Amino acid sequence: MLLNSRFVAAALLALGLSRPAAAQVYTAADPLAHTFSIVARDPATGDMAVAVQSHWFSVGTAVSWGEAGVGVVATQSFTNKSFGTRGLALLKSGKTAQQALDELLATDEGREVRQVAIVDARGNVATHTGKKCVDLAGHIKGNQFSVQANMMLNDKVWPAMAKAYEQNAKLPFAERVLSALEAAQAAGGDIRGKQSAALLVVRGKATAAPWDDRLIDLRVEDNAAPLPELARLLRLTRAYDHMNAGDLAVEKNDMPRAIEEYQAAEKMFPENLEMKYWHAITLANKQQLPAALALLKPIFRQDPNWRTLTERLPKVGLLTVTEAELKQILSLK
Repeated sequence: MLLNSRFVAAALLALGLSRPAAAQVYTAADPLAHTFSIVARDPATGDMAVAVQSHWFSVGTAVSWGEAGVGVVATQSFTNKSFGTRGLALLKSGKTAQQALDELLATDEGREVRQVAIVDARGNVATHTGKKCVDLAGHIKGNQFSVQANMMLNDKVWPAMAKAYEQNAKLPFAERVLSALEAAQAAGGDIRGKQSAALLVVRGKATAAPWDDRLIDLRVEDNAAPLPELARLLRLTRAYDHMNAGDLAVEKNDMPRAIEEYQAAEKMFPENLEMKYWHAITLANKQQLPAALALLKPIFRQDPNWRTLTERLPKVGLLTVTEAELKQILSLK
C-alpha cells in the first residue's frame, strides 16, 4: 500500500524529522520502498543496469531509473522518487555520480531516511545510506557497481550481493546483475518477505533511436516469488532475441542461420506455440513447405485458432504461398 498522510506524519515524528515549508521530506504519493538493489555499469560494453526486489507492490516504478548514455539511479527506503528524474538530469548536465548525489541530498531534509545509489556513463559510483534507514541497512561500492539494502533480515545481504556480482563476471550482464538479487534473497533478504522486482538495462551510449536504447525493461509487480519470475522473463527475452535474429537471417536469405536461431528459441520455451508458428510460416514463405507442415500440424491440433489465423495471413502479405499450398496447409489434421 501507499502510505496515508497520517502514517507519514507519525513516521517522520518518530524519526525526529520536521517538514520545512520549502523542502520535500516525504509525501503520501511516494512509496515506502524498503528493499535491496544494485546499480552497475558493464566495463565491456558500457551498458548500465539497475535491479531491485522488495516486499512492496510495483517496486520498479519507484526505485529504478535509467537513461542510455547518462546513468542509472536507485532511490529507496523512504523513497524520494524525484531523485530518479533529477539525478539523471544532473548527470546529463555533466555532473559526476557523486556530484549529482551531493546536490540531491543537499536540498533534501529527509536525507537521513534515504538510500540512494548512482552509476554514471563513465562508471563513477556514488552511494548514500542515511543514518535513520531502518536496520539492517548498508551498502558496498565496487568497481563500477554498488549494492545497497535496508530493512533486511540480517547484515549478510549486501555483502552477498557484492560477492555474487563480482564472482559472476562471465555471465551476460543482465544475468550477472540478477545473480546479485538472487544472492541477496538467499542470504535472508527483506525482513518482510518479497513481492515485486524489476530489471532495467540501458545502452552505454545513446543512439539516434532512443526507443531502442532500453535493452531490457522487465517488471514483476506482484508475485509470491518475484525473482524466479523475473529470471523466467529474462530467459523469455533471450528466447525472443533468438527469434528476432532468425527473422533477420531470413531477410538475408541465410536459412541455415535462421533455422538455428528459431530452434534455439523453441528449445528455451518448447511450450510456446507462437515461436513455433512463426518459424513455420517463415519456412512456408521460403518454399520449405514440408518442414512448415511438420511444425504446423501439432500447433493446429493443440489450438485451432492458429489455423484460423493462417487463413487471414495471405490477405496482408504475411503468408506468400500459392492457393494450392494454402489449401494443403489448412487441410492439416
